[in-house]
Amino acid sequence: MHFAVIARVLGVLLMMFSLTLLVPISVSLWFNDHNYMTFLWGFAVTFGSGLAIWAPVYKSRADLRTRDGFLVTALFWFVLGTFGSLPLLFSNGLDLSITDAIFESISGLTTTGATVITGLDTLPPSILFYRQQLQWFGGIGIIVIAVAILPMLGIGGMQLYRAEAPGPVKDNKLTPRITETAKALFTTYLVFTVACAVAYKVAGMNWFEAICHAFSTIANGGFSTHDASILHYQSPAIMMICTVFMLIAATNFALHFFVWREKSLRHYIEDAELKFYLSWIVIGVLVTVAYLAGSQAYSFSDSFYLGTFNFVSTMTTAGFASNYSSFPSFLPYMLFIFAFVGGCASSTGGGMKAIRVLLLYKQGVREIHRLIHPNAIIAVKVGKITVPDRVIESVWGFFAMYVVAFAGMFLVLIATGLDLRTAFSAVGACITNLGPGMGEVAAHYGDINSPAKWVLCFAMLLGRLEVFTLLVLFSSAFWKR
Repeated sequence: MHFAVIARVLGVLLMMFSLTLLVPISVSLWFNDHNYMTFLWGFAVTFGSGLAIWAPVYKSRADLRTRDGFLVTALFWFVLGTFGSLPLLFSNGLDLSITDAIFESISGLTTTGATVITGLDTLPPSILFYRQQLQWFGGIGIIVIAVAILPMLGIGGMQLYRAEAPGPVKDNKLTPRITETAKALFTTYLVFTVACAVAYKVAGMNWFEAICHAFSTIANGGFSTHDASILHYQSPAIMMICTVFMLIAATNFALHFFVWREKSLRHYIEDAELKFYLSWIVIGVLVTVAYLAGSQAYSFSDSFYLGTFNFVSTMTTAGFASNYSSFPSFLPYMLFIFAFVGGCASSTGGGMKAIRVLLLYKQGVREIHRLIHPNAIIAVKVGKITVPDRVIESVWGFFAMYVVAFAGMFLVLIATGLDLRTAFSAVGACITNLGPGMGEVAAHYGDINSPAKWVLCFAMLLGRLEVFTLLVLFSSAFWKR
């Protein structure tokens, strides 16, 4: 393990992150909300800490191994979540404990959207912008952004990309070089963000709110500048724009890149994961809208807009504050369960990822056929591609650890005093990076106890790093030479 090189990488990344705090300073000065010193202090502490970590080891040179990449990725998300909480701690408009500030910061960076803050409508614009900015950077992945720059500093990036990129297809690169891959992902991400902001502006938001909501929409994060979130605007047009861009952001960004580069929709049409994903979106929306309208809970038009928006918001794990938990009968639980599917691989959506769910289903079908034909050789195919058994085993291992981690954290939350509904939905909403849960955490997480919040911070990191990247650090084999 190259600890000196790891420290050098962490120091550089912290100094890079500190530069992002200069943007909220500009926002504070523009709106004259007297909050610029909050971010100035945050910048000074973060940059100074990064410099202190980097300076003693800045001459260290070595290629990062895969184990080094896992450690850097896990450490950096935790360290960044901690330093990202500083502006929230120092802010004049907030009165947060250390636990709450770190919870809010990690929630933003992991694009979970679980908040402990209320009264958003009266907060300084700079704080509102900062929360959205955290989600935007979290959505693309700080490490994926960084690998476009780190090679210039003599630090290899492929190991970091392997640790950060989600899903069974993580070894597939869009371009031959990892630097070009990061640039391609970032460019695609930026284009969609600009398009989303412009659409929101045309639909009636002002530029500040349009940019803020574009940040959290493309990140599938769910933070908003209002307590009522998207529903604050009472605009079907804004809800539908949000719905469309949530779906775009939950689609594999590799597909977006190839479609743009080749000027052809063929990649969308032929992708098995996307077809599987959209089919469940259509089925879920139809069931939700039909039940809302049939139960006469809402008018047909309201049922259509609310049902479509809520289902997509939940399944993509954007989790924009909505009233899904107050839906009648089984609907809240149906929507919540679909959050475990999440988005597609290599997207900003959370959950287990649609490709994994598809492979689990196909493997289950294969096992049924094997019972009937024990000697048959049956391949698992996704589209025209035969999936190696090693990938299937990896998916089953992921699912097993996901369930074990969920059950363990669920029991711990009950032990802290939360009721069953709150504990179950809180763990589920955090490990899927959904955000809003049910029970005491339907609106916000501010009222639950501090030990539960620390458990949920771990759940959010576990979901963002897709279980293995974090859990591998708890293996004794990982630390052996």
